[in-house]
Amino acid sequence: VLKLFKMLHRTRQEVFKNDTKALEAARQKINEEFRNNQDETSEEKINELLKIASDVEVILRTSVIQAVHTDSDRIVLIPRKDLLQDNTPYLDKPTKK
Repeated sequence: VLKLFKMLHRTRQEVFKNDTKALEAARQKINEEFRNNQDETSEEKINELLKIASDVEVILRTSVIQAVHTDSDRIVLIPRKDLLQDNTPYLDKPTKK
């Protein structure tokens, strides 16, 4: 449980780097969720909560991207290396192999 708690906070720090509002909101939400369930004794429920927390960590790491407003009509995206993937070009008529 502690390992997952720490992993969520590390992911939060990486995903929301330089965004103090998002960092604080994520910190509060992570702490609140773990605090609300700290007295849970059912092993089944604990495993379910750990699975949810693990899924949240993966979603944060692989799906969330930062964007910064530069002008009134411009946004700059700041991708992390975790998000960058090799892309296969789209083909209207794929060839069979």
